[in-house]
Amino acid sequence: QVQLVESGGGLVQAGGSLRLSCAASGRTFSSYVVGWFRQAPGKERKFVAAISRSGGSTYYADSVKGRFTISRDNAKNTVYLQMNSLKPEDTAVYYCAADYGWLVTTTKGEYDYWGQGTQVTVSS
Repeated sequence: QVQLVESGGGLVQAGGSLRLSCAASGRTFSSYVVGWFRQAPGKERKFVAAISRSGGSTYYADSVKGRFTISRDNAKNTVYLQMNSLKPEDTAVYYCAADYGWLVTTTKGEYDYWGQGTQVTVSS
């Protein structure tokens, strides 16, 4: 089992940057695919980015490609989401999730563990 804790959210102006962190407990963190999802008020939770166990493969939603970068440091049991050129439509609660599997997935139902979320608000 793994526990996930997100941090790094906050209020930022449009065009600004934030870096989210997802810290995991457990010694087998490198056995998990990790994804970031976000949920705006009144909307369903949607895929943002995901990274393979080794960090060698990454995937992004079209809406964030070129602006967001996912990375991981397995020695620190942490996954990061660097968010640049933020837009008001990026405002949401951001969740990290872990999947004990081999293949990177963009489907939220495939993820086994979830963090509590961190709020990101982008003002115009």
